[in-house]
Amino acid sequence: MTPLIDGLQYANWSEKVFRQMHEGGVDAVHVTIVYHENFRETVLNIERWNRWFEQFADLIVQGRTGSDVARARGSGRTAIFFGAQNPSCIEDDIGLVEILHALGLRFMQLSYNNQSLLASGCYERDDTGLTRMGREVVAEMNRVGLVVDMSHSGERSTLEAIEHSTRPIAITHANPHDWHPARRNKSTAVLRALGQSGGMLGFSTYPHHLRGGSQCDLADFCGMIARTADLIGIAHVGIGTDLCQDQPDSVVEWMRSGRWTRSPDYGEGSAAAPGFPAMPGWFADNRDFGRIAAGLRAAGLGDADVAAVMGGNWLRFFETGFAAQDAPQPRSTEGIGR
Repeated sequence: MTPLIDGLQYANWSEKVFRQMHEGGVDAVHVTIVYHENFRETVLNIERWNRWFEQFADLIVQGRTGSDVARARGSGRTAIFFGAQNPSCIEDDIGLVEILHALGLRFMQLSYNNQSLLASGCYERDDTGLTRMGREVVAEMNRVGLVVDMSHSGERSTLEAIEHSTRPIAITHANPHDWHPARRNKSTAVLRALGQSGGMLGFSTYPHHLRGGSQCDLADFCGMIARTADLIGIAHVGIGTDLCQDQPDSVVEWMRSGRWTRSPDYGEGSAAAPGFPAMPGWFADNRDFGRIAAGLRAAGLGDADVAAVMGGNWLRFFETGFAAQDAPQPRSTEGIGR
């Protein structure tokens, strides 16, 4: 059977959530372990996950390769793959890319809404594209098998990442901008480039990314998936719910504001309701993936295509994206100034 894989979650992790993953038949999840944390704070988060892997060994296991999905599935567990929504975890040291990959990191966004040392975020007025360090870090990520994620990056930065990366990149949690014009959703030009390069798009159920917000209709959501699959190819789409289950509103303030501002940053939300929005009624937790699969069938997708969207495509991407490449050849330094 084809696995069920979610391309991104940031729940308030607990036995309850892990058991719901099991009940929902979820075989693998890419989980966020970094928003604004530095390297040492990221290591502390990994330490906490190590304790969860010990405490809930019957429910979850750390994933490092695509084959770990089958291992988890065979033992009735969920494989957990680590990801960073911000490159803050590598600070200003490219050597930390390899170290974090060795610790289990498998996805890293080049920016989270704001300008980073690597690329511009989608909330910046001016998107200057990949920086000098950004190009170097993308090459290093390609080498070690750390997937470039551009979910929160600006248009130019995303297109340059697709072009510069020698391996397909991912947009793990976003929707088409022409379906719902949230600043975080992606243009047709980006989606086409993503598909043509072999990349992956995970469709988000987070209300700020949905047409109609919390009232978004399942048929509308699944129809959008079907149309996007026609645009960029069925092999390049999956689910990336961006589920933030059981998180307190203080967490969304950390996600948006971090340490870079002393003022609340409400992002795409409303100043009148700065916390987490209510999830749509058809997707509250990990037991609801079957509703999405049924919605895709109702939208006209056949069984093979539904299986691909619900996890088969992510599995193939994991199998090819997490393996190390040969070391790059040294580049000539001729003509380089001080």
